[in-house]
Amino acid sequence: MILHLSDLHFGTQKPACMAAIRLFCQQHAFEAVVVSGDLTQRARYTQFYDCKQFLESLNLPYLVVPGNHDIPLYQLWHRVFSPFRRYQLFFGNMESTLETLHFYIVGVNSIRRRYHTRGHISLEQIQQIDQALKRAPAEKIKLLVAHQPFYTPPNDPHGVKDCPVLGRMALELWSQSGLNGLLHGHLHQSAVYDLNQIYHLAAPHPVLDIHAGTATSYRLHHGLPNSLNIIDHHADVQHYYFDEAQKEFVLDEQNSAQISK
Repeated sequence: MILHLSDLHFGTQKPACMAAIRLFCQQHAFEAVVVSGDLTQRARYTQFYDCKQFLESLNLPYLVVPGNHDIPLYQLWHRVFSPFRRYQLFFGNMESTLETLHFYIVGVNSIRRRYHTRGHISLEQIQQIDQALKRAPAEKIKLLVAHQPFYTPPNDPHGVKDCPVLGRMALELWSQSGLNGLLHGHLHQSAVYDLNQIYHLAAPHPVLDIHAGTATSYRLHHGLPNSLNIIDHHADVQHYYFDEAQKEFVLDEQNSAQISK
C-alpha cells in the first residue's frame, strides 16, 4: 500500500502532524509515499529545504509533483522566466515514475505560470503518459499524480476552474491504457469519484479520482481536519484524519466505508 499526502504547505506546517506522520509510517508497511503538490506555501528556499528534510525522514521511497504554490507568486521575474527553479533544485524532475511491488505511479506537472490555480495538461504530456501506462506491468495498479483534480462535483464552489485544461481528453485515452486512478490535492478536501462512470469512459475497470486534504498545514478549509489517504494493493482507499486530542491520524470509518463502495 502507499501513503498519499498532499498540500503540505511548508511555511505553515504543524509539527504535531509531522510527528504523527512519522509515527504513522513506522506503524504501516508502506511501499512508498506520494505527495500531490503544494509542498510549500510560497516557494521559498527554506520551505523547500524543510519539506525535503521531512520527506527524507520518513525513510521511504517517495514521488512528488509541484502544486500552484510551488512557483513564485509575487516575484514576477522568477514566475515568468524560472518558475520551477527552486522546486527542481530540491526535487529534480517534475514528472518522475515510481514502480513498487504493487503500483506503477506516474507524476505529471499540471502547473503553468499563466494560471494562478487552474492546471493544464499538454498534448505532448497526454501522449507521453499514455505510452508510460502501456509499458507498465499489467498486474500492477497504475496511478497518476497531479495537483489539480480531474473532477469536482456540481455543487463544489471551485468547479471546473480548478480542473486541468485538456483533462477530459487525457482521461479518454488513459482510461483505455489501464489507468486505475489519479491522486490529487489542491482543494484540501478528501473525496473519491469513479470517473469511468461520471464521464462514461467505457473502461473495463473503475478509474478513481482520489482527492486528499492537507496533511500538515494550518491552512484548513471549511473547518476540515488535517488528513491523508492510504491506497492498498486492491486500489481501495482509506481516509485518515488528524485527531487533535490524540495527536495522531485515525481512521475515518464512515468516510472510508463510503469510499470503498
